[in-house]
Amino acid sequence: MLAGRRLARQNITWLARSRGLSSRASTVLSSLDIPTASQELPGVYDGSWKGSGDIFESTCPTTGEVLARVKSAAPEELREALAKSREAYHYFRTVPAPRRGEILRQIRHALSNKRDELGALVSLEMGKIKTEGTGEVQEFVDMCDYAVGLSRMMNGRVVSSERPGHSILEVPNPLGVVAVLSAFNFPVAVYGWNLALSMAAGNATLWKPSPSTPLCSIAVTKIVSRVLEENGIPGAVAGLIIGGKDVGEAIVEDKTVDMVSFTGSEAVGRTVGKVVQSRFGKVLLELGGNNAAVIMPDADMSLALPAVFFGAVGTAGQRCTSTRRLYLHRDIAPEFLGRLEKLYSSVRVGDPLAKDTLLGPLHTRSAIGIYQDALGYLRDAGAEIITGGERYDAPPLDQGNFVKPTIAVPKSPDPSSRIWSTETFAPVLCAAVFDHVEQAIEWNNAVPQGLSSTLFTRDIRTIGKWIGPEGSDAGIVNVNVGTSGAEIGAAFGGNKSTGWGRESGGDAWKQYVRWSACTINFSDKAALAQGVDFSA
Repeated sequence: MLAGRRLARQNITWLARSRGLSSRASTVLSSLDIPTASQELPGVYDGSWKGSGDIFESTCPTTGEVLARVKSAAPEELREALAKSREAYHYFRTVPAPRRGEILRQIRHALSNKRDELGALVSLEMGKIKTEGTGEVQEFVDMCDYAVGLSRMMNGRVVSSERPGHSILEVPNPLGVVAVLSAFNFPVAVYGWNLALSMAAGNATLWKPSPSTPLCSIAVTKIVSRVLEENGIPGAVAGLIIGGKDVGEAIVEDKTVDMVSFTGSEAVGRTVGKVVQSRFGKVLLELGGNNAAVIMPDADMSLALPAVFFGAVGTAGQRCTSTRRLYLHRDIAPEFLGRLEKLYSSVRVGDPLAKDTLLGPLHTRSAIGIYQDALGYLRDAGAEIITGGERYDAPPLDQGNFVKPTIAVPKSPDPSSRIWSTETFAPVLCAAVFDHVEQAIEWNNAVPQGLSSTLFTRDIRTIGKWIGPEGSDAGIVNVNVGTSGAEIGAAFGGNKSTGWGRESGGDAWKQYVRWSACTINFSDKAALAQGVDFSA
């Protein structure tokens, strides 16, 4: 019986492939030198392309067509890739940092030349609209720009010593092998955040992307590897491993991996953190976001409405920073909800590759189930569904994973309830009414997650409270700007169960190096600190 089901699945797959790719898909793939014939693609790169493990299918969330079949890493290939990453690190750590910056400049140029094509691939494989896909690639380009400058500025510092004739240096050096385990929702940018800083620091980076977006990772790795090859740099400085849960677990457990950067769910992140810390490795976690927007009665509606609209509907609610909770002051709640509902009714849904589309599909069929479960729970709990709450079931949207963005008003604003405390990775926005800003801040802070938050007001006193010690406890605390759309210059990350990790700008680079305190005695005396006398 099992063999029969397996054969049936193989026949279904063969039939899908035998019909050929749509011109829409083949145009995007061909522009990035990804084969459009029915052969299986290698999903492992450690200086050469290979792969003999399980087969993963890349499925278009818009049409349901199979875009490609990718060969993942077999256990021996994973071991070999890890060993080559370590060898590559031993070489790359000796390359002067400004020279590493020059290589990053060339990677930036190569990515920029393929920005639109890569952006279209993100739209095709992940499902976000074209302007967001292109913007994601631009984020990688910007990170390379940032890291080029950083390669000449990854400085330590000189600390004054209490002992005469002594100096203390704090010195950063390359860390080792950095594994990046990224999620489907940003299949290019998150790797870019990590790779740019890791390379500038002199590390080797091994990327395990989400198995549902393998083509984005293959296309990016091809571009990066060409630059490395042209510069005589080992390809394993930026390696790629496509695989499932078993591959991820093996990487996380491997003692030769000095740091693991993981983006994903709180549940998996909790396990990753424990495993890496149990072997005394470094871990960077970017986990769940359950982000709130607070709208005060003096808010500028021309700022607040589009910000909430994009925050809740953009990327079909599949950003870590998507707006999921909306707290409205009682004086403006009816007007705001009415105007927001009109915006929702105007959303243009369809093919994310089409220029005017604002809402693409959810990434997978299972995500539809998550959306429907959340809506079922809201209805059972007596919530008012203002708009949305169901799938798009008319052709051609019925072929993809399209759902209607939803605004719900739960019966209770109790932040400890599942409705408010659990992140739903779909376009579901829950609204509640408050009477004073302290109440809104309390609700904002009462959930386990702490990624992004925003306040809309014109009152400087309210702003001071919001960003101060009695204000939002999230890692991103905005004012008159939405919860989504962070720039690369500041460190990105969240607090509490979001994981406390920081990526991208700011001081995030300091996580990718090992630090040493070096005391140097250039005097003729062997003085001890704190006035200790140990004379014989």
